Amino acid sequence: MEKYQVTEAIARDLIDLEKGTDNLYESIVILTKRAKQLAAEEKEELHSKLSEFAPATDNLEETFENREQIEISTAYEKKPKVTIRAIEEYLDGKIYFRKVDENSDKEI
Repeated sequence: MEKYQVTEAIARDLIDLEKGTDNLYESIVILTKRAKQLAAEEKEELHSKLSEFAPATDNLEETFENREQIEISTAYEKKPKVTIRAIEEYLDGKIYFRKVDENSDKEI
């Protein structure tokens, strides 16, 4: 069973989210950036799979349902939200991030 198949709301301890950065807001920025990355990857993957079913011509009268296309779309709809996946990755220590010192432009 996949770890991300959660259908109900999960209460998160905000202290756990602060652990990597010592600042809740920095952690949220990291989570937001990772969620956007995951969303972009997922969107690109879905479009590449669905492009196989694109008709050669754009004729509205010839539109028909394709069972495989519907199954692919449904599978992506059932996937966990990217925010949930980003939080799980963060809490499991799977997200790499670095902090840049604003005064000297050097990484800390």
